[in-house]
Amino acid sequence: MKTMTCRQMGGPCDEQISGNTPEEMMNNGKDHVHSMDDEDHKNVVVMMEEMQKDPAAAKEWNVKFTSDFEALADN
Repeated sequence: MKTMTCRQMGGPCDEQISGNTPEEMMNNGKDHVHSMDDEDHKNVVVMMEEMQKDPAAAKEWNVKFTSDFEALADN
């Protein structure tokens, strides 16, 4: 299991997000931002939706995130 903050994942807060795989952590981060009711998190949701419209940008983010995930120490 590895942990990053919402901020480390591109979000606005220091809530800890964990996962055993990059995909699990991304899904947990997505669940987190969708569950928050403040403007900063809502803006991240919009940014995520916009990025999905650009496959190159989405792939670039995914490659960087996976690399960042792999560099983390296990909890």
